[in-house]
Order: sequence, then structure tokens, then C-alpha cells
Amino acid sequence: MSTHYRPSIGMEVHAQLLTESKMFCGCATRFGDRPNTNVCPICLGLPGTLPVPNRKAVEHVIRTALALNCRVAPIAVFYRKNYFYPDLPKGYQISQYGEIHPIGTHGYLEIELNGERKRIGIRRVHLEEDTGKLFHYLPGESEVDYNRAGVPLMEIVTEFPPDIHSAEEAREYLVQLRAILTYLKVCDGKMEEGSLRCEPNISVAPEDSNTLGVKTELKNLNSFRSVVRGIEFEVQRQIQVLESGGQVVQETRGWSEEGAYSFPMRTKEFEQDYRYFPEPDIVPIQITEEWLESLRATLPELPLAKADRYRKEYGLSDYDAKVLTAEYDTAEYFERCVALGVEPKTACNWITVELQARLNETNLPISQSRLTPAHLADLVALIKNGTITGRIAKELFDEVFQSGEMPSQIVQARGMVQISDEEALRVAARQVIAENPDTVEKYKGGKTSVIGFLVGQVMRATQGRANPQRVQELLREELERV
Repeated sequence: MSTHYRPSIGMEVHAQLLTESKMFCGCATRFGDRPNTNVCPICLGLPGTLPVPNRKAVEHVIRTALALNCRVAPIAVFYRKNYFYPDLPKGYQISQYGEIHPIGTHGYLEIELNGERKRIGIRRVHLEEDTGKLFHYLPGESEVDYNRAGVPLMEIVTEFPPDIHSAEEAREYLVQLRAILTYLKVCDGKMEEGSLRCEPNISVAPEDSNTLGVKTELKNLNSFRSVVRGIEFEVQRQIQVLESGGQVVQETRGWSEEGAYSFPMRTKEFEQDYRYFPEPDIVPIQITEEWLESLRATLPELPLAKADRYRKEYGLSDYDAKVLTAEYDTAEYFERCVALGVEPKTACNWITVELQARLNETNLPISQSRLTPAHLADLVALIKNGTITGRIAKELFDEVFQSGEMPSQIVQARGMVQISDEEALRVAARQVIAENPDTVEKYKGGKTSVIGFLVGQVMRATQGRANPQRVQELLREELERV
């Protein structure tokens, strides 16, 4: 009989912080600049240079720690973490050491999965500097770009033993964490650019075991899809190793997105291998109560709390509330529409269906949309007061999205006003009845569903400007007379 195994997944998430300059120098943090142009003697670790901490980066980490319900240390201390990689120009990384004086400790984040809430413990939130970036070409041929070296990097580590026991829980944790970081505006959350990277630590053990299995770490996963696939693969790989009588080796493994498999990179280091010691060039940073409270006052309403409010205040479904609050700018857009008088469910439908489809097609963020909440409120008002039909509204939506003109101005200029003259609609209905005798016969024979075809013909004849509900009523009246 096969043993049943339980996965345990710890999550290490690295988030590049939104600052204009690097962690310990004045070099720019811009993504996509020419390689090795945003560097200086400090971030290259040249002799005789001294690091100066970036206050904004420290504040970003404090605000994140507060949002994750962490205890914030009164003193933050930096350490040297010694290891020698080609993408680490100093030969050591300035970081914070384990449980000793990281900025945030012992917090939690709540996730919602299948309608149930679960609390995921946060062990620590600390601040360090990023490494450079290696590019591997032919075997034995590599290049390094040091532009990223020294960029402020926040690491968020889940509690041990882990609270996460499936790939889906891990994904939802990462979704919620990314949302919180973007709401706080401390990280842009662009996983495809490497500004948010995830490293799951995965182990499996028999369900009745009191101890965890040997863990492996998957390095630098940069999409939700990779996180799910990587964890699922690694869980099955470890189970197969154990089932065949082997032993799982503690190691760091890479992930091939194309091949959907993990591969060994190096044997996992242990804490003592890094030879931590306090950074002698940076004095401890005192986090006063006044500073802490001033930062606490800047925290926004966070995504899960906002979704709860949307359900209660606006009567939205769980799905709609989750979609609207996934991105800060989308939630902000929705609330501005509601403030302008758009009914919440109506605003939600236009945003999540029509607007989102066009944003995806044009690869634009909602913050750059020419169709603003004011445009949407104007469009909805035109439908509500009977000026235009729903069909005209959808056609108009495209034009407004492209041009940024107000819908009411376009309607007036183009003569797109809904036909409300009942006699004109009746004439159109009679004409359609006369032109479609076969359909009329089917209707008279009891197949009343064909009236939809006749309504469509009237709408076509009036270029979509007729009120479809009134057209159907008039058609029924006229058909009774035939």
C-alpha cells in the first residue's frame, strides 16, 4: 500500500523596492538601461568606498512589515553575508541576519481559497541589496550586467514550520502578497522584469510523520504559473525519490519553464557557510515610535479588507470583488466611477469585461486609459436616460477608448441618438414583417422565438438606434394584426 505524503512549502519572496536610487549609493534603479551604465565605485565594491543607507527603502520595508502585521524592531542592523558569485561584485552582500534585528518579525498574511480564509505566518521581513544579473550563452561563455547590483531588495520569508501545504495555497499567498506590495507602492510587482521573484522551499513527509522532510529550494520563479508548476513537479519528484528507496538531497534547484522540470544547481548552503558579521560601515538604524506611527498613518486599505467592503457595501459577488481589488489602480478606477453615480454592478461589468478586454489588447495599464471614470459615467448616463441603446454604447465604447472624447459629444456630433419616435419604429416594424413572410408564418404557427430575428432586422434597419424592448412590443402588436 502506497504511503500518503503531505507537502510543506516555505516561501521566500524577493521584491525590488520602488526607489529612484540604489540601496547604498546614488546610482539609478531604472530597468532596461544599457548594461553596466548605472554603476559607481560604491555598488561595484571598489576599495575605499562607504555605503550610505537609502532612507526611502528602509521606510518601504517598515510599511510592509506593518501591513503584514509584523512586530517592528526598534533597531535595524545590517550584516555582511559572505559568498562569492560572479554577479556579486563586492564578494559579499549587505543584508540582515536571520532573527537578529531584521526590520519585521512574526507577522501574518491572510489568504482566501475556495471561500475559506487561512492565515499564513510571516517569519521575517528584511532589507538587503540585490545582485547583478548573469547571462549565459554558449557553454563557458557568460556575461554579467551590474546595473541591478545594489538595488534595494526586500525579502519576505514565511514562518517555520510552514503553513502552506499545496501549490494552490502558495499561488494564492503570492497573489495576495503582490497585491499588498503594489497597494503600498513599495514594489511594482512586475514578475516578468524580475522585480518580484519567488523561491519556494519544498519538502514532503508521510502524513503521519511528526517531522518535516528534507527540503529543496526552487530558485527565482517569476510567474504565478511557474510557482504552481514548479511546486507540483518538485513534490512529485521528491515522492518518487522516497518511494524508490532513495533520499532527497538538500539543494538549490533551477526551473525550466519550457521543459517543465527542475534541475540541480548547487548543494544548499547552511547559515554558517555565509560567515555573517555586523556591517562595520553602517551604524544601527533606530526606528523610533514617532517614525513608526507616522508610517502607519500612510497605510492604505489593503486588498482583502477592500474586497470585504465591496461585498458588504456594494453587494458584489466574491468573484467581482476579488477581480476589482486585485490591482490598486483598478479598485481606484471603480471607486471613482461609483462616486460619479454609476451603479456598482454596472461599473464592475463595464470595467472587468469591456474595458479590461481593450486594455489587454493594447497592453495598457488602466491608469493610462483614455477612457476615464468620467467617460464611463457619461456613457452609462446616456444608456440610462434612453439617449442611446446598449448596442450603440458598445460601439461608442471603442471610439471613446481610442480617442478620449466624451461619449455625449460624439453622440451629438454623429446623430447617434436612440430613435424614440414610436410611429417611425412602427413603420420599420411593418416593413420588416412585410419583407419576411416565412418568418411571420413560423411565428403564427407557434414558433414565437423567431421574433428575435425580426427584432434584429429592425435594429439593422435603424442602425442600432431603436430601443429593442419597444421594438419587440411593437412587432408583437403588428404580428397580431397580420
